[in-house]
Amino acid sequence: MEKLTDFFRAAAKDRRITAMHILIYTALWECWHRDHFQSPVFISRKKIMGMTKILSIATYHKYMKELHRFGYIDYTPSYKPRMGTSVCFLPCT
Repeated sequence: MEKLTDFFRAAAKDRRITAMHILIYTALWECWHRDHFQSPVFISRKKIMGMTKILSIATYHKYMKELHRFGYIDYTPSYKPRMGTSVCFLPCT
């Protein structure tokens, strides 16, 4: 739970973060929680899009890449659907 609290604190100070980033981060955190906090967590685009109600693949990729570029997650896309995309949560400052 501390990781999520740290993210909300950091996001409140980070003018680049929008509601969409927060929505996706929270969905990623829920997947991580369901996987007993194993790191990395492997997720599917379809699952995250379903959880967040995001309808556009381009929108999903845009915000995942921004969370990665802004230093909140380490995002390694997998182009193998059975393997899933690898996500690690980075320390929020």
